[in-house]
Amino acid sequence: MRTPWQIRNSLGAKLFLSYLIVIVVGVVVLAGTVQMQMPVAIERHIQRMESHMMTDPGLAEDLRTNFTAAINEITVIAGLVALAAAIAISLFTANRIIVPIRCLMQASQEVAAGNFDLQVPITGNDELGELARVFNQMAGELARTEQRRMALIGDVAHELRTPLSNMRAVIEGLADGVLPANPATYRSVQKEIMRLQRLVQDLEELSRAQAEQFSLVLQPLSPRSLVAGAIERLRLQYEDKDVQLRMTVPSDLPPVYADAARITQVLLNLLGNALQYTPSGGQVHVEARRDGRFVRFIVSDTGIGVPAADLPHLFERFYRVDKSRSRASGGSGIGLTISKHIVEAHGGRIWAESEGPGKGSTFTFILPTAH
Repeated sequence: MRTPWQIRNSLGAKLFLSYLIVIVVGVVVLAGTVQMQMPVAIERHIQRMESHMMTDPGLAEDLRTNFTAAINEITVIAGLVALAAAIAISLFTANRIIVPIRCLMQASQEVAAGNFDLQVPITGNDELGELARVFNQMAGELARTEQRRMALIGDVAHELRTPLSNMRAVIEGLADGVLPANPATYRSVQKEIMRLQRLVQDLEELSRAQAEQFSLVLQPLSPRSLVAGAIERLRLQYEDKDVQLRMTVPSDLPPVYADAARITQVLLNLLGNALQYTPSGGQVHVEARRDGRFVRFIVSDTGIGVPAADLPHLFERFYRVDKSRSRASGGSGIGLTISKHIVEAHGGRIWAESEGPGKGSTFTFILPTAH
């Protein structure tokens, strides 16, 4: 026997009670209507009969009594049939509604416990089926996020381990007198410290970008000056690797409404990636042109290219085409994600294109004009 508290917290019981209340109200309304209209109908029927044949008063009273009893009997039977139908329908409806909901409840508990690979069965195309599809989509995204998080932990651990090991070796060498205490030795330690600082700064920048906590100082800026400034900062690195860097930016392009430091950060990231993945003797071309009420910035290279399967994931957090854990061969996969957040915060859009491995790649983003 269920207590009132159990009934209150049971969806099946609530559904049954709702059907029962509807049936009871219907039966009460039906019975009340019958009781109100039945005397008038009987009298009219008896008067019609008396006009056609002479009947004694006893026969009329007997007819009235039997007719009333028949109506009451039919009403009671109809109420019982309606009650049985309410029970059957409530059980059927509860089974169709409660079972999927219980599956979702159990699956939610599994997801809360960390089992993100769980999928619930989709029972139909109604709202419950759509809820199950959305739940499966959420669980899948959580599973992918967990995989990226675990990959990030491994990547960060590796990135921290290498410079720390190098610094430890140098310090132990200095302590044992194996390494000379000269500027070159200290510069090697400084290099590793700067490497750690860059990693920490990347992680902090990613956290702020995802939380939309970075501020933008928007002002009209010349696209040519933005591109030229970024190119000038990386020119020596391009020359050292023997990669040709070209710029095609008309001077009459309309200014863009942007934050100079943030957009320069995007350009430096794209140019740095192009340099990293373009072998010696290759080319990188930076272009800007008018695109309606936007200015389109294009960074294309003749590098190693990107497989088609990786293109949709390039701007995901911690995603790298090269799965090796060497910063020299792919970094931690943070820069493009930060660039995506920056461009979108400006009201623009960024995407990547490539014809495949060995055929280079093109990164494009658009920014609204100051007009």
